[in-house]
Amino acid sequence: MRIGGLRRVSFIDYPGRIGAVVFTQGCNFRCPYCHNPELADPARYGPLLDEGEILSFLERRRGKLDAVTLTGGEPSVQPDLDLFLEKIKKMGYLTKLDTNGSNPAVLETLIRRKLVDYVAMDIKGPLKRYEEIASVQVDLSAIRSSIKLLLASEIEHEFRTTVVRSQLAIDDLRAITKLLGKARSYVLQPFVPTKTIDDSFLSATSYSPDEFAAICKELERGKLSVVVR
Repeated sequence: MRIGGLRRVSFIDYPGRIGAVVFTQGCNFRCPYCHNPELADPARYGPLLDEGEILSFLERRRGKLDAVTLTGGEPSVQPDLDLFLEKIKKMGYLTKLDTNGSNPAVLETLIRRKLVDYVAMDIKGPLKRYEEIASVQVDLSAIRSSIKLLLASEIEHEFRTTVVRSQLAIDDLRAITKLLGKARSYVLQPFVPTKTIDDSFLSATSYSPDEFAAICKELERGKLSVVVR
């Protein structure tokens, strides 16, 4: 596993649980607003952490931490992701995967083998604008497949979108909710300019709390709950 970072304790990454966060190095997208450029842009890669030391840390924290979240970068591009998750599951941890949904075959394997307990899938935008936002060529059928896979599964999951005002208008967000079909949970994440792949996005903004409240009300339909986090 190419591990670029470790958060030893987190109260927010796995809903309702105290956990650690493992950051994988490498991503197949280049979203300009990405807040982990050192994990996504090869030109900014830092030194890797030793996998054995990470596992030893998690072994020592058994009984004190509940869960481990794998995020990135994009964890599904790691060829030994399943092996790493196997080791974590054997320690008794709940596991969560943060993914862009570009590798549905990997996602299906992890779910079938019960190596993940929770999946958070990032939805970059409406399909017609995916490549513009991700800044790479995207297999849109893969995105659809990952959405359908999660909706058909019994695994806990959520869909979420980082919202940059200049990139996503209300019509774009409406299109996303249609793409999500019978999803019950959709999370809007206000963009916060701290670190970005594209420095021009350091001056970008998101919507105000009042605007987000109106957007959530507009997007909610049927059993779909829309929240800002």
